[in-house]
Amino acid sequence: MTDASQALTRTFLSDDGPLAYQDVGSGTPLVLLHGGFTDHRMWRDLVPALAAGHRVIAPDARGHGASANASRPFRLTDDLAALLRHLDTGPAVLIGMSMGGGTAVDTALEHPELVRALVVSGVGTSEPEHTDPWTKDSVARYYGTLMSGDIEGWLDVVGEAVAGPHRAVDDVDPDVVRRVREMSRATAAKHTVGETDWHVPVTDTWARATTITAPTLAINGALDAPDLIAMAERLVGTVAGEGRAISVEGTAHYVNMEQPDTFNKHLLDWLDTLDALDALA
Repeated sequence: MTDASQALTRTFLSDDGPLAYQDVGSGTPLVLLHGGFTDHRMWRDLVPALAAGHRVIAPDARGHGASANASRPFRLTDDLAALLRHLDTGPAVLIGMSMGGGTAVDTALEHPELVRALVVSGVGTSEPEHTDPWTKDSVARYYGTLMSGDIEGWLDVVGEAVAGPHRAVDDVDPDVVRRVREMSRATAAKHTVGETDWHVPVTDTWARATTITAPTLAINGALDAPDLIAMAERLVGTVAGEGRAISVEGTAHYVNMEQPDTFNKHLLDWLDTLDALDALA
């Protein structure tokens, strides 16, 4: 563990190549799980405040950022569990945005002994159900451009996802759009069209979510797609543990990047309530 201002990316040698992560601060472990095609840098503006009172672990998921690509079947939740066991930490608070939130929920299902609490943003489980027209069109264009190798067209769709259905890309802080595009381009460059997808999904997550006893918080952007907000709210209403949803005005899918201070305030306030409950136990 190091000071947040001097954090270096470390590597854990998994059974299928090195996985990158940062590890700063001390105290209750918080694990920051990034969204698809981004990497741990999306949490840059949140880490210093969180690491002032907690141990903060921010990995790059396999195939993202500085982590190795897969060469055999794998599950993101198993990679995370292996990292936490390697670091001899847990149970931890898993904080996941989009894909990372799905991994957090999967870990509560598959490795519950490693999970103290869950925080998700812009996601329900790792099995999304898309019904609203904007999301269905966005997802179709996202994968259509990506699978055809049209990276510039794909990055335009990525920018639209940052804005969400209620804003134009020009209405969003250009630095946030630039950073998401930069991370997405870097991760896309690690892959080739038509390569084998070795990822093995966790199944029956919605039906099994009723068994999750970990307290669960959803932090949603009020301007995000209706499907994504609804799935996060559905999750907190489904888990067996205490569930709560918070809506952040003026932001969409990337709440943690657009409004890091607001995200941190909601997160830290909620963590304080968990600590208070633990003290009474």
